[in-house]
Amino acid sequence: MNIKERAASMAGQITQDARKYIAGGVVSLNRKVEPNIVFVKGKGSRIYDSEGKEYIDYHAAFAPHLLGHNDGRVNEAVIQVMNEDHSLFGSGTNALEVKLARLLCESVPSMELVQITNTGSEATAHAIRLSRAWTGREHIILTLGGYNGWHNDVSRAVMPALAQIGPRIRAEEYPFVPSSAGIPESAKKLIHIVNFNDLESIEVVMKRYPVACVLTEPVLQNVGIIPPNEGYLRGIIDLCNRYGAVSIFDEVKTGFRSALGGYQGIAGVKPHLSVFGKAVANGFPMGVIGGKKEIMELFDAPDPSRRVLIAGTYNAHPVNAAAAIATLQILRDTNVYKHLDNVCGKLYANLEQMFLKKGKTMVLARNASAFCMYFCEKAPQDLHDILLNHDFDFDLTFRKALINRGIYHIPIACKQGSVSYAHSEEDIDRTLEVSWDVLKNM
Repeated sequence: MNIKERAASMAGQITQDARKYIAGGVVSLNRKVEPNIVFVKGKGSRIYDSEGKEYIDYHAAFAPHLLGHNDGRVNEAVIQVMNEDHSLFGSGTNALEVKLARLLCESVPSMELVQITNTGSEATAHAIRLSRAWTGREHIILTLGGYNGWHNDVSRAVMPALAQIGPRIRAEEYPFVPSSAGIPESAKKLIHIVNFNDLESIEVVMKRYPVACVLTEPVLQNVGIIPPNEGYLRGIIDLCNRYGAVSIFDEVKTGFRSALGGYQGIAGVKPHLSVFGKAVANGFPMGVIGGKKEIMELFDAPDPSRRVLIAGTYNAHPVNAAAAIATLQILRDTNVYKHLDNVCGKLYANLEQMFLKKGKTMVLARNASAFCMYFCEKAPQDLHDILLNHDFDFDLTFRKALINRGIYHIPIACKQGSVSYAHSEEDIDRTLEVSWDVLKNM
């Protein structure tokens, strides 16, 4: 058996063992894709599979690797805290979490106080609970095509079929299509789904129900890239102020990848609460919730009847805290975003030109280092535009052909592509070369 055959055999054994011991064969079912490649190494802009094949990575593990895989400065910070015998003490505070909190508050002006979790899902759960405690209300508004975690309050389908949600409507809400079994009917009755970029429907729901919060990604980045219309984010905050609800921006995907101050910094707005994750620690587990002091102080309210529990044995684990501190310090160097702007600009402009040359309709939607190619006439404004107009079959075929040639986009239509600081001009040149070779033969 040669080296390649042994590597293929190893990948097959890993996959077989995964099916035998792991429910579903993978520890997060969002990772269950075809082709099912067993990756064994990541460094910079590249990932490597068990057969030794190298890929330029534009998936970035659903986007946290803003600096690239295994950034040396982040890894060194982690190694240092381990060598210094930092540990999970589980009592009182420590210098690492205080330094991290200060950096977060300095980076995002709307965050007057913060708390640290391990995942974005935990952070959104806390944000919803805070909003309910603050307002004394229970109903929440979510956006169609958004993703805010896996817990009951937000577990609706990200990409439901058109037959499930019906045609686009104004001044009304859409059916709750669950993304999971096991969600209580009582929870579903408190959740109201409206279209992105539709302020009218938000106000209609607010008039109809006692709404605790409006929770939305400021840019929809789980169905590609759908930016907010002019005034939309400001309108959400204004409506929440008018009706006594809490505005929550889910910046788990947009945070720090859009800009150091989050997408809210680009938009020039300050939501009541924000949640961050992914890029904040460049791939180490980290979630953040922060916002207005008077709301965040409910985590330690003197009145027990108003106090909101936040607990977690592994919150601000020293390894994760060190990674996040190092990441934020690196991102303070403006050259990071300058380099990202340069390589992204080259990638995006040339992709647009090659599809124009081929005569294939494509709209490239972008938010800084995040992008998505939609195969339709115009950039989508909401999920309905995608469901009605996007060529899903071409999208998936194109992604799989790129994977075969060593350019990795996750093989799921409409999923965000992510460029990292580690991507070089040479990476972009190779990506464009392969993309054209694939496209011209389709």
